[in-house]
Formats: sequence, C-alpha cells, structure tokens
Amino acid sequence: MRSRNALLALAAVAGLLIALPMAARAQPAPGYPIAGLYVGAGLGVNFMQSEAITISGAYSGSGDFGSHPGLTGVLSVGWGFGNGFRAEVEGNYMSNQFYSATGFGGTIQHSGDAWQKFGGMVNGFYDFTTLSPWVVPFVGVGVGVEGANLHGGTAFGPQYSNLILYISSKTVTSFAYQAMLGVAFPIPGAPGLAITTEYRFLGLAGENTLPYVKANGGSGPGTGTVKLDDYNHAILIGLRYAFGAPAAPPPPAPGPIAAPVPPAARSYLVFFDWDKATLTPRAQQIIAEAAANSTKVKYTQIQVNGYTDTSGTPQYNQGLSIRRAQAVAAELVKDGVPQGAIAIQGFGETHLLVPTGPGVREPQNRRVEIIIR
Repeated sequence: MRSRNALLALAAVAGLLIALPMAARAQPAPGYPIAGLYVGAGLGVNFMQSEAITISGAYSGSGDFGSHPGLTGVLSVGWGFGNGFRAEVEGNYMSNQFYSATGFGGTIQHSGDAWQKFGGMVNGFYDFTTLSPWVVPFVGVGVGVEGANLHGGTAFGPQYSNLILYISSKTVTSFAYQAMLGVAFPIPGAPGLAITTEYRFLGLAGENTLPYVKANGGSGPGTGTVKLDDYNHAILIGLRYAFGAPAAPPPPAPGPIAAPVPPAARSYLVFFDWDKATLTPRAQQIIAEAAANSTKVKYTQIQVNGYTDTSGTPQYNQGLSIRRAQAVAAELVKDGVPQGAIAIQGFGETHLLVPTGPGVREPQNRRVEIIIR
C-alpha cells in the first residue's frame, strides 16, 4: 500500500510536468528559460516516514521504526533546452537516526545509529518561466540508484524481555525514484544566479534486507534478516547558476523631449449680402459666439480676414473686404474682445472659398473669417 501511494504521488507530479507548460503567458524572468549548462547545490532536512520492518529467522516479528529528522544535501549539473525544460544528473546524501520501534509485542528502545543513503539520480524538470519575472516555480521527476547503509551495529532492548537484537552493518543498493516541487528566485543584478527552495519525495523500490544476530535471550544466539521500507521527504534551500545567461536589458534611454504642440486654431465664418459690409442678425450671433469662446482659451491673436466674390473690380473688392473685416472687428470689441488683440486684413477676391470665374456673385465667397490663435 505504501509503495502504491508513493507511485501515485510521483504520477501526479509527472502529470503536472506534462500538462502545465501551456499555462504560462506573462513576461519571462531575466535569464529564463535556461539555455545551456547550469550547476546547482542544495542543503536541507530529511524526514523519513515511519519505516515498516519485517524480521525473519531465529527471531521473527514486524513493526515500525521511528527516526529523527536528518541532514540531506544535493549537488547537480544540468542542461536547459531554452523552452522551460531541463535535464540534470545529481549526487545526493541523507542521514537519519533510528530512535525507537513499535510492534513486537511492545515498544523497543533503541541505542541509536545512523541510516545513511547516498546515490545518483537523473532528473527532468520544467520551469514555469513566464508566470512572474522574479518567481519561477518548477516541477520535476527523477530515477536512479541509491545505496543505503546502517552505520554501525544497532541494538534494541524490549520493555517486556531481555532480548537484544543486533543488526549487522551493511550497505544495500536499490532502484530509487523521486518527485520535486520548488520555486526559484532569480537574483537581481546577478544574471543566471537564483536561490532555490524545494520539496522532494524519494522512495527506494522494494525492501532493504539486512542481516542480524540474536543474543541474550530466547533459546540462545541466532541469525536472520531484517527487511525495511524506505520513503523520504526533504526540504532544501540552495543556489543554482546558469552559465551564459544574458544580462537584463538596460532601461530604455529617454527619447527627445517633444516640442509642445500649439493648440489648434479656432475659426468662425461670417457671411455678407452682395456688395454689403453690414452685419446680419445671424452674423452678430456668430461674432458673439467667437468673442465668448475667446475668453475660454489662452490665445495670442485674433485674426479677422475679409473676402469678396468676383462680381466687382479687384480694386473695389479689396476695399470692400477691408470694410467687412472692420465691421466684424468692431462687433468683437463691442462683445468684449480687446481691440489690441485683433489683427485686420482684407484679401479682396483672392482666396475664394468656392472657385469661380470673374463676375460671379457667389454668396460663400462674401465672407469674413475670425481665427483665434
């Protein structure tokens, strides 16, 4: 049952590794995705699950070993493929100390010796490089070989008899598998360097078999084997450095300061009857509107330009255009516009609004234009 649960956890992490890469869409972190060689190291604490044991031979029984948290360390060398995926090889070490065992008709007190593991793994990872510029989650799975060693003989003294079980020191080798879930924090100003923190689950396949010698109890000395499972949970903090990571791009240089855009000019058209320079009621309304709007904007000048159609001589039309402009300027002053702000010009029959031939009475050409600049 324990092996099945461990494999299910490993399969769940593998599913994340395959299914989640398409979730990332934001701006990549500096130096990510890793492309090329990288190295890493981590140090942390390892927690062994309560280890199921089975004893057979001259003395037999079953139960569970309890252990203290212990030290674990990892060194790795890997290669990033530039698309979020990485592959690496690692060497690892972990050590835990047994302190008690349950079962066997009671609780057994333990003298204390280290159960050490060391080995090599081949791992595959995926970095979620575009979720955040400064936080890079990752998942991974790995397989390899682990050696497990009971450091020194181990004696157990039961509460209910004088039996002592001595387990001989031995190193056993097992196929191992692991799953990893972690987060990398790229260090600003240090391209390629990141602090990592991760959780690891490591399992040894099958049961590890050690010899024992029984003494001081029962019918006398005897021999047999001890089999135990091995599942580990580790929390590590480390550093990772990717060679050749590009530096973060410098901030964009400030562009040239754009010259202020002058506000658009406002213009108003006042039309006149043929051969007239007198203002119609509609013309007075338009001039009043122009005067009122001039108080709402910051202007430099108000131009009043007069025009005529082509029905008179050029000389006559020139004078008529000026008289029309003067009439409009006088009305503007009457409506509150300072006279010094007004510039008057007459253009006669030039600059026709509607192009015509000579001698044409075109109403739209008989006009004055008020321009507020």
